[in-house]
Amino acid sequence: MIETLFSLVFVYVFIFLGYLAKRIFKEDMNPKTLTLFSVYFLQPFVTVWGFSTAKLHTEHLFVPLIYLGIIFALLLPTLLIAKMLFADAKERAIFSIAGFVGNTGNIGIPLGIALFGEQSVIYTTLINIANVFVVYIIGVYIYSRGSFDIKRSLLNIVKIPIIPASFVAFVINIYNIPLSPSIQEFFKMGAYGGIVLQLFLLGTFLHGIRLQELRPKLFVGTISQKFIIIPVAAALILSLTSLPLFVQGVVFMEMMVPIAIANINLASLYDCRPKEVTSLILLSTLLFIPLLFVLSYVINFYYL
Repeated sequence: MIETLFSLVFVYVFIFLGYLAKRIFKEDMNPKTLTLFSVYFLQPFVTVWGFSTAKLHTEHLFVPLIYLGIIFALLLPTLLIAKMLFADAKERAIFSIAGFVGNTGNIGIPLGIALFGEQSVIYTTLINIANVFVVYIIGVYIYSRGSFDIKRSLLNIVKIPIIPASFVAFVINIYNIPLSPSIQEFFKMGAYGGIVLQLFLLGTFLHGIRLQELRPKLFVGTISQKFIIIPVAAALILSLTSLPLFVQGVVFMEMMVPIAIANINLASLYDCRPKEVTSLILLSTLLFIPLLFVLSYVINFYYL
């Protein structure tokens, strides 16, 4: 547990550097420029590198499918609830998707190692890749709908390069296309650069936010969904599957990680209240620290 907390502390160092850069350089440090660079240039590296870390086997593929199944099972009722709770289209979009886009990479993968050991990496990597599709297909559409019509929102999905990059990476993995060590190192450098930039970007958005400006209904609704509704529903659905308890525990953990920084990319890109999304990410990340002890107890008692 101490090692897990230290891992999170080092994640927060990069966030603090982003905050410091924005505080010092102010308007010269443009978060929108960083967002465009992250989404269109570095995030494809993260996906390709993720696929190259482990060879896919049939038995592994069932895990991300379960992960996606849980999200799709909960997404439709969430969209209906959002229409009833929020009149504002941007708030409706944030509530509908933010809780489902968890930080399965920067927090989920190292947390899996800390709680389950290195044997969890293949599963957390695949779940993270599945989450990429949630972010850049469903997430792009829903965040776009906060500002654009249906046609424009669908076009925005096509424009995101991470989707074709994912298919290319999948083909490379499935057909065992060899990559030289220098090419693998090239993708790894780009992926680490993308991960660090994501954390740095969160820090730039944290500068100047006002937590009191976050509407209580949006805060309570999204955080309750993230840490209560989604984990409880996921545990119930997982109990109905034939997955080993160890694997169920990994999926359950990934459903409970804080709201992902990728939400900032999309909220900023499509003008869907990025400051409020940043506040939600910050608060969910802070709340997750004490919840780690609860999560650790549940996993040790039920899944290990």
